[in-house]
Amino acid sequence: MVTEQALPASWTRFWSRPIGWLIDHVVYRTSVTGRANVPAAGPVIFAGNHISMLDGPVMFGASPRPMHILVKKEMFAGFLGRVLRGSGQIPVDRAGDRAALHLGKALLDAGRCVGILPEGTRGSGAAESIGNGVAWLALNSGATVIPVAILGTRTGNEHRDHIPRPRRRLYVSFGEPLTVQRRNGEPGRVSMDRAAAEIRDALAEHIRDAIHTTGQDLPKDPVPGPQTPQHRQKAVAGTPADHH
Repeated sequence: MVTEQALPASWTRFWSRPIGWLIDHVVYRTSVTGRANVPAAGPVIFAGNHISMLDGPVMFGASPRPMHILVKKEMFAGFLGRVLRGSGQIPVDRAGDRAALHLGKALLDAGRCVGILPEGTRGSGAAESIGNGVAWLALNSGATVIPVAILGTRTGNEHRDHIPRPRRRLYVSFGEPLTVQRRNGEPGRVSMDRAAAEIRDALAEHIRDAIHTTGQDLPKDPVPGPQTPQHRQKAVAGTPADHH
């Protein structure tokens, strides 16, 4: 049974916007394109590729509209957890979290925007595969999906945990809007898989276009870094060591 959760207060979307702008344009030099593709009103799902820990904050700061991003629940601890909750972000259990998806749908039903990095974990960022959560949200809310290409937050052989130095040039590109719908007589699982494939293809194509336009490549396969005891414990347990 899904537990009903209260929507994050409206004020959470506004105090954090200047912080996102500072990250994008003071700490880093972020080039933003495609803002005109984002509807000025109504529910929107921002679906971005995932290469770095910075992807969520950078997408948040570049967007013309505030959003609530689905973030790995383990990040909601200590000071960072208070910041994430205070800015209206959504904790999600990557092993499967219906409650987080239903909260995301409620936000979309209220006309707000939800951000998601559907690849799930940091990788090459080419969107070769994505989870079905973004498709579920799109099908059940009717929200417009905006593919978002995020480049420069990790480059070359930099490790997945790498944080780029200040003033690096970053790129965020908002792609053409996409809507997915169920078809008459189509089984639910077939609809979900088809919608996920449509979103994946649109995101992957937009990433390729952004690479061509900016000249900024995706990172290469990450080079394994020195493992801490915590990383080794997670590896033995079969739990991903990386996070959003």
